Amino acid sequence: MDARAREAAEGTSGPGLPLAVRELLAGGVAGGVAKTAVAPLERVKILFQTRRAEFRGSGLIGSFRTIYRTEGLLGFYRGNGASVARIVPYAALHYMAYEEYRRWIILGFPNVEQGPVLDLVAGSIAGGTAVICTYPLDLVRTKLAYQVKGAVNVGFRESKPSEQVYKGIMDCVKTIYRQNGLKGIYRGMAPSLYGIFPYSGLKFYFYEKMKSHVPEEHRKDIIAKLGCGSVAGLLGQTITYPLDVVRRQMQVQALSSSSLVGRGTFESLVMIAKQQGWRQLFSGLSINYLKVVPSVAIGFTVYDSMKVWLKVPSREDTAVAVLTDERSNTAPIPSS
Repeated sequence: MDARAREAAEGTSGPGLPLAVRELLAGGVAGGVAKTAVAPLERVKILFQTRRAEFRGSGLIGSFRTIYRTEGLLGFYRGNGASVARIVPYAALHYMAYEEYRRWIILGFPNVEQGPVLDLVAGSIAGGTAVICTYPLDLVRTKLAYQVKGAVNVGFRESKPSEQVYKGIMDCVKTIYRQNGLKGIYRGMAPSLYGIFPYSGLKFYFYEKMKSHVPEEHRKDIIAKLGCGSVAGLLGQTITYPLDVVRRQMQVQALSSSSLVGRGTFESLVMIAKQQGWRQLFSGLSINYLKVVPSVAIGFTVYDSMKVWLKVPSREDTAVAVLTDERSNTAPIPSS
């Protein structure tokens, strides 16, 4: 076993941090940087998905103008604190769990082909793990982003000028828990899981599949990584986007006149298509394309760069180390 493979097997690189911790750090930084870079587009997308009255038919530029006029520059980042507070642990868990599940699968099935299909399976399970652990922060982010300062919220059952329903992250969590208990904190998680399993898996699948078509000498180039990440995000997001719309509407149903109260994921999907039109299931998708291209591309690129900086062994070295270590542990002891 060479030096890099030995480090991967031991989970450390010299006296540094354990391998899993370095993968957590790399994933957390990647998620935070990518999410902040596209925060304004994320805010507008949520307002479109949840059918906020002031933004219907406004378009991207019109929505930007409305936000800037009513809330100023900081309005573009409303809810971004909760978003980053969610995405850092989410991305950290997501990337680290992906690497761990990938190693476990290789260890449990030594003859498995190490290709995009392995990344699809490991990425899907990792996405579900990360969602379950961090969903309450996603709910808070959506509720905070839904609020528009100084606007008239026609969605409320009582028509009156809206006030900030939640004063911040902790106030939002406490209010939700006080009103609806633990169930309220996880409202809308089912469509999140239905969506994240295919999206997360497909994202890793397409990323690794695209990289396999890049010449070996160019695979470490930033432009190549950005290109592969962009295509991976676009394809994965398009396939699973309607479930994201259902999730957003379920998350803000207490703040609007939504008819989805008490309904399941697929029943809500059908109801949105019937009452609001099938186009609503793809509302905000064009903005999401603008968001996903840089977000996924930046995320993968920063993650790979952080792994290099933190001296995380490559997946190939880690896979070799896992198999070599397992074989050495199971090899029969020669008789004397």
